[in-house]
Amino acid sequence: MSEWLISLEGTEAGHQAALGLALMAAFLHAVFGALQKGRHDPWLSRGAIDASYGLMAAPFALFVVPWPESHMWPIFAVVWVIHVAYKVLQALAYTKGSYTVVYPVVRGTGPLFTVIGSYYLFGEVFTLAQWAGVGVLLLGIFGLAAYNYRYLETHRETLGLAMFLALITGLFVALYTTYDAYGIRATADPFTFLAWFFMIDGLAMPPYAYMRWRRMAEKPELTPLVIKGIFGGFVAFASFGAVMLATRLDKVGEAAVLRETSTVFAALIGWLVLKETVGPRRIALMALIALGAVIVEMGG
Repeated sequence: MSEWLISLEGTEAGHQAALGLALMAAFLHAVFGALQKGRHDPWLSRGAIDASYGLMAAPFALFVVPWPESHMWPIFAVVWVIHVAYKVLQALAYTKGSYTVVYPVVRGTGPLFTVIGSYYLFGEVFTLAQWAGVGVLLLGIFGLAAYNYRYLETHRETLGLAMFLALITGLFVALYTTYDAYGIRATADPFTFLAWFFMIDGLAMPPYAYMRWRRMAEKPELTPLVIKGIFGGFVAFASFGAVMLATRLDKVGEAAVLRETSTVFAALIGWLVLKETVGPRRIALMALIALGAVIVEMGG
């Protein structure tokens, strides 16, 4: 599997595979975000999900994939720090604002800085048409956030803080996207990086989530939380794993932009699952996001 995947790097087949992986990651990332927001405390949801995918990845990391090369350990350390900071910021943002306001701001900030970072780190260059596509996509994403901010937010006393946290979280999205791409390209076997990433990444949040659960006056039942964690673990494997593989096969910036069509899926999930209102203006803004992604893909 690894040899076949590596053989696709830099080829047209690899480009098409990266496209499919990025779009799959977009849908699943929206599902993942909704799982963390949901009806449970975001910290508990994140802890349950991280514990699940960390435990599921451990046997593969320790006994199946090749052992990481010595130069990978500092990379894993930096990856761990970046992802812990990202998860803390995202959980804080979700506790201060609604999903349909926070999520678009987070996802809209990420691709812009990822495209810039991939230029300096990997020498990737976007065409003028692709930059136009990024502009259209960002217009749709931030327009969606602004619309939700204006009409749909109920907890207005914490809204400013939520928007600030969402913006900083978006910067960390760009940081982890570019650095994860660097990490998965630095090892001979991409599945070595993925297995060890998920095992290490699952270490930080579960202990905190457990302590938070212990301190709660009204503790939520553990069984639904465990079920959510297991389901979320599989979603995380498919979502984060797909976009990481996409950044190995093709351009990091393109994968990052295409993944942000997750905002469209997030709005649909907010409407269908979380029972948040969707109207014609939001549909038009979601169409802009999709159009921007198409322009980026066709303009390459």
